[in-house]
Amino acid sequence: MLDDLDRRILRHMQAEPDLPLPELADRLTLTASRLSRRVEKLREAGILRGVRAVVDWRAMGYEVEVSLRMTLDKTNPRAFDEFLVAACEIPEVIEIQTFLGRVDVRLSVIARDMPHYQTIYRDQILTLPHIADIETLMHVARIKSDETLPI
Repeated sequence: MLDDLDRRILRHMQAEPDLPLPELADRLTLTASRLSRRVEKLREAGILRGVRAVVDWRAMGYEVEVSLRMTLDKTNPRAFDEFLVAACEIPEVIEIQTFLGRVDVRLSVIARDMPHYQTIYRDQILTLPHIADIETLMHVARIKSDETLPI
């Protein structure tokens, strides 16, 4: 269970993940060693999984994002496993989600432009195993994309 100090630490780390621990300790009026121990406990508990660099794929030349909602042929008991292993191998697939319901899987695919997307779609997506149906949704705008939790 998190106490108030843990929540304050996490709020600060979410807001400024690259803030050095000594400076964060000053802001929280803690010693650096006490903060380090708390952060380590949060890591050991699996609450704090690490700090990562977020790369803007648009700045890297990827202009197209497409969501593919897929239904799999579930007559094969290994359909999900085989599909997911193969889909993970496509570098332009940046997110995979599975669902219960009419749609089984959603892939988020990025491409440099439409001809690049068409090549990915024809040569890699359509060769994925056990696809029964695909619905394509072209992204127009990202209104909110925030992984910050309300702690």
